[in-house]
Amino acid sequence: MSRRSGACLRCCLVVFAVVSALCVSGPALYWKFKKGLKHTGASSVCSPCVCDCPPPLSLIKIAPGLANLSVTDCGGDDPDLKEEMEKQFVDLLSEEMKLRETVSKEHNHHINITFAEARRIASQYQKEAEKCNTATETCEQARERSEALWLKEKKVTSLWERRARQLGWEGE
Repeated sequence: MSRRSGACLRCCLVVFAVVSALCVSGPALYWKFKKGLKHTGASSVCSPCVCDCPPPLSLIKIAPGLANLSVTDCGGDDPDLKEEMEKQFVDLLSEEMKLRETVSKEHNHHINITFAEARRIASQYQKEAEKCNTATETCEQARERSEALWLKEKKVTSLWERRARQLGWEGE
C-alpha cells in the first residue's frame, strides 16, 4: 500500500509541475505562436511604410542657449551674488562657524528655558505630593483616634450592659 501511495504522490507532483510550467510559460508561447502565424500567412507580404515625417528636433534648434554649457556669465548682473562669489574660502568658513555658533547659542537658550520650566513643574509636583502625604497622615491619625474612642465606648457599653443584666435586665 505504501508503494502505491508513493507512486501516486510522484504522479501528482509530476502533473503539478507540468501544469505549473504551462501556466507560467503558456501565455508567452501563445503570443509567440500567434505572431508566428501572422508572419507566415498570406498577409505577411506588405509594402514598405512610407513616412513623410520631419527629422527629430535637436537640442540646438529647441533651445540654442542650452547647447552652450558654459556658465561663466551666470549672475554677472547681480551685485549681491558677485560680492558673495568674490569672498575668500576662509571668510566663508568663518561665516559658517559664526552661524553655527549662533544656532548653538539659541539651542542652549531653549534647553535652559525648558530645563528651568521642568524644574519649576517638578517643584510644584513635589509640593503637591507633600500636601497629599500630610493630609494622609492627618486622616490616619484621626482614624486611629476614632478607633480608640470606639473601643473605649464599646468597653463602657459592655460594662453598663453587664451591670444592667446583674440588676435584672433581660435585654432584647
